[in-house]
Amino acid sequence: MPIHCTDEARLSATVTGVLRRHGARREALVQILREVQERTGWLPRSALALVAAGVGLTPAIVEGVASFYRFLHLQPVGHFHLLWSDNVTDRMQGSHALAQELRRLLAVPAGGLSADGRASVGFASCTGLGDQGPALLVNQQHVVTRMDSQRVHDLADMVRNQVPLADWPAHWMQVDDQVRRSDVLLDAPSLQGQALQATQARGAQATMSELSASRLRGRGGAGFSTARKWALCLAAPVPEGGTRVVVCNADEGEPGTFKDRVLLSRQADAVFEGMTVAARLLDARTGLLYLRGEYRYLLDPLESVLARRRARGLLGRNILGVEGFDFDIAIHVGAGAYVCGEESALIESLEGKRGTPRIRPPFPVERGYLGQPTVVNNVETFCAAAQIAWHGGTWWSAIGTPDSSGTKLHAVSGDCERPGVYEYPFGVTVAQVLHDCGARDTQAVQVGGPSGRCLADHEFQRRMGFEDLPTAGAFMVFDRSRDMFEVAHAFAQFFAHESCGFCTPCRVGTALVLQRMDKLAAGLGSGWDRTDLDDLDTLMQGTTHCGLGASSTHALRDTLERFGAAYDKRLRQPRFTPGFDLDGELEPARRATGRDDPHAHLEQKG
Repeated sequence: MPIHCTDEARLSATVTGVLRRHGARREALVQILREVQERTGWLPRSALALVAAGVGLTPAIVEGVASFYRFLHLQPVGHFHLLWSDNVTDRMQGSHALAQELRRLLAVPAGGLSADGRASVGFASCTGLGDQGPALLVNQQHVVTRMDSQRVHDLADMVRNQVPLADWPAHWMQVDDQVRRSDVLLDAPSLQGQALQATQARGAQATMSELSASRLRGRGGAGFSTARKWALCLAAPVPEGGTRVVVCNADEGEPGTFKDRVLLSRQADAVFEGMTVAARLLDARTGLLYLRGEYRYLLDPLESVLARRRARGLLGRNILGVEGFDFDIAIHVGAGAYVCGEESALIESLEGKRGTPRIRPPFPVERGYLGQPTVVNNVETFCAAAQIAWHGGTWWSAIGTPDSSGTKLHAVSGDCERPGVYEYPFGVTVAQVLHDCGARDTQAVQVGGPSGRCLADHEFQRRMGFEDLPTAGAFMVFDRSRDMFEVAHAFAQFFAHESCGFCTPCRVGTALVLQRMDKLAAGLGSGWDRTDLDDLDTLMQGTTHCGLGASSTHALRDTLERFGAAYDKRLRQPRFTPGFDLDGELEPARRATGRDDPHAHLEQKG
């Protein structure tokens, strides 16, 4: 169990130990806070003050960073902090009803803490386990999959009896890869230096040419040419005493995406080998893997892989015995912020700051981590780069389509018999994926997560690829029993919750979209509200600080266009009806003053 935060001597010793482990570096602030919290349970101001003094920052700055991340707690949470995945596919499997039952069994008020301090129950946006939900995150270090009513009751007994997590049934925490279709990435043997040896034999410049010939594009969704990105980084000047930096973005926070989870479990060597190939081509000495906070349970296995590669001379000094080929990788665990999937926000977080996207230019390849030229690529991209370094660019380019080379992993979830990860060459149709995963009577498919595209059944012959349907990997299936308004409503809740708050269009726009959707859900919608939603979608395009804000209304636009009937049935009011309860907002003032006379009420007028 965490230490009691009022034990000041132990708290001071804990903070001192964590600071020492990280060299009291300011850029390690998020990691320091996360590790202190793992030992203390939450972050009281006394702990923040100790951390601030240790890293040479003011307590206000440290508290400002801590308050940004939803997995860092400035108020007490339970000894068992239980977070349900709130992704729409978990909702479809009954997560909200199960959460309510767990709260009842543990006497936890909504969003609160049990009176005995043993348990708190809440929600996380997505845990990356859409293929085996409903899923539960425990103390942000463990997961429990396939929750059902029986497991809820058994888990409540464990919590009430304060059974240590180490003694919980192991099968509860089993996370299956669930690879349903594999190809050149998932079928590849574990790389133990083959790609590095091929790179060394061929030479850095020739290997860069192979990468260019492969036509590999980033697998995180944007699809920028990998060779072009690496070449821009190589051309950028390095500050005196600095180095180029290779960053792997393993923060797959898009709801419905979990293919990187499988690659990190199954092909971690390929991920790290791809990063090391990049380091050889770029003459980089520093590597960082940004692991999403929900995947904290993967940290120890990944550290073991890194240790093994160091022992085999595949990381560290003089890799492969080559003088001056020095490169190592450190893992940074995120603390719960969707926006950190954006590369410049991710770099801010790596530097120990709030994950606010940067103004560009300069781009990360020019000035990234600590002002040094930095390449940021997705887990899947580094896996592919390693295979290309080994087998050559022509081999990879021959797979897929003329505009989209190679294979793509798809995380399939929702209304289908066989959810899991499917790897196909680019060009596969939506219909083929639906057939293979056992989907029946499908009404809609959300490709690329909430920020992607929602397709109706007449579009299922469209093909996955940059020339038609680009995707970060999520593939969510909805049959005809689902209400597509509720799907879009859930996505609106996600974006309003996850907005970083930096720019007004996203901070206010996502909140206004959610207000309108809430109003429709409450039966107070009219034609005015439909117009407002269209106007908000238009406003959000091109006005937000980063692309995540602009993509937040994609699902709204697509469902309005393709499933308008789901909205129309909620536009039941003949004229505009306010969704704001003016008199209800005065209720706290009436209670405080003890008034309930007619003059203490306001009539709502449309």
